[in-house]
Amino acid sequence: MAEPTIWNEPGHDCVLCPPLRFRFNDMADLPGESGVIGRDADFLLIPDVAPLADGHVLLVTREHHRCAGAFGRRMWDRALAWRNRVAGLYGEAYGSRDLVLFEHGPATPQGGGACIDHAHWHFLPGTRGLRPAVEAHGLPGAPADRAALRAYIRAGRSYLLVEEDGLATVHAGDGVRSQFLRWAVTSAGRGGTWRWQETFGLPGSRRSFLRTLQAMRTAAGRLENVQAAADGEDSHQ
Repeated sequence: MAEPTIWNEPGHDCVLCPPLRFRFNDMADLPGESGVIGRDADFLLIPDVAPLADGHVLLVTREHHRCAGAFGRRMWDRALAWRNRVAGLYGEAYGSRDLVLFEHGPATPQGGGACIDHAHWHFLPGTRGLRPAVEAHGLPGAPADRAALRAYIRAGRSYLLVEEDGLATVHAGDGVRSQFLRWAVTSAGRGGTWRWQETFGLPGSRRSFLRTLQAMRTAAGRLENVQAAADGEDSHQ
């Protein structure tokens, strides 16, 4: 299989917008639209097509936004609600609500290590020493919220967003290597291949995608059943 490429130059369609949103899924013979774990009017929750580990999912905006630093208040609040939902799914699927969240926030095309200039948050279950790996690279963090990310983007500066151990921090992202946070995740753990193009479509990567899809869907079904039971009890009180 030829190595896939991503176009971000003017005149090319975004690969996380229709009609190309699930092009890479098709290339790897993986579920696309049918592999969406959850959705609402603003976001899709989908497995990463080149997962760093089981449970690696993406929260992707349905409409085109450059990054979370460009979100308005409503979109930001919805993204945080999805973050909490993913924590609940991880608790059900993997036994712990602990998660790692990261985003490459580009202020310029492919800035901040971004491959795709379309807003998406990466989630991984557990804790992986991501923040110390980033800070060891000479990139100290500051508390992150919507205002902090917007300040970076308005100043024309790319950022790195990291959440781990319940703390979100923003780090300067200008000049970092492509896929820097994917590299940092692997360097903080057992090592391994971090460039998504090098694992995309390989058997191990495909199996991890499918395991993630099954685990997260099963978890979602269980949580829906619990909520339905609770709603039923409330209606009889």
